Amino acid sequence: MAKITASQVKELREKTGVGMMDAKKALVATEGDFDKAIEFLREKGIAKAEKKSDRVAANGLANVAVHDNTAAIVEINSETDFVATSDPFKDLVTKVSDAIALEKPASVDDALKLSTEKGTINDSLIETTQVTGEKVTLRRFEVIDKSDYEVFGAYLHNGGLISALVLLKGGDEETAKHIAMHVAATNPEYLNKDEVPADRLEHEKKVLTEEALNEGKPEKIVEKMVEGRLHKFLAEICLEDQEFVMDPDQTVAQYAASKNATIAKFVRYEVGEGIEKKEQSFEDEVRSQLK
Repeated sequence: MAKITASQVKELREKTGVGMMDAKKALVATEGDFDKAIEFLREKGIAKAEKKSDRVAANGLANVAVHDNTAAIVEINSETDFVATSDPFKDLVTKVSDAIALEKPASVDDALKLSTEKGTINDSLIETTQVTGEKVTLRRFEVIDKSDYEVFGAYLHNGGLISALVLLKGGDEETAKHIAMHVAATNPEYLNKDEVPADRLEHEKKVLTEEALNEGKPEKIVEKMVEGRLHKFLAEICLEDQEFVMDPDQTVAQYAASKNATIAKFVRYEVGEGIEKKEQSFEDEVRSQLK
């Protein structure tokens, strides 16, 4: 077996743009032959996939997979919604979600190394990139475990553009799903007021106080006004205190209680949230497709 040096790996990485392990694997497979290593990467589709690494993947799908007492909510991104609705992409999302729920990796890097029929999840992403012609990435996931006395509820909105996962203590799957639908619709920031950071509350209280004073209200009633407005603010951002979308006469916590349940946790993913999309003219888009 030919000895592969760090400088060879570095040179191949710079030439092809692939990761260190892929470069080393190619050199080992070709016994250090640089040109054959490049051809090896091209045949595998790895070099092609890596060249797309500077593109922005802000579309895609989020999904929830449940296996026994473990659930995983996962987001996988593509560059366009056209690819996100394709069968190869949807199949990838399902398989990756299942693998993560079953194996419970600790990080995205760990998840990419999980075994699949294609080799690893990373290999599956590369193959889907090759098939679709777009950058495809595993962006994030969260794994939740439950006891036998707890219940999962999941909801996918618009095929997975928004996904919500809820964990209840007590109750049943129908109740959990209804609360997951509420989470998808209202996008709460926290479970309850106890989770809201103290500095966030203090900032909001300061802003509300200034607003009330600027309205010319007497100082002696400003405190009560701020207290009422702060309560309304918390009701907007905290799941338990929000008006339940299916019955606005009760809060989400009251709805759960009526079903002998309490809410233990929720996670909501909206595809592409927080990703800065590149603005591209139609002319530039056509030119990029011709390259």
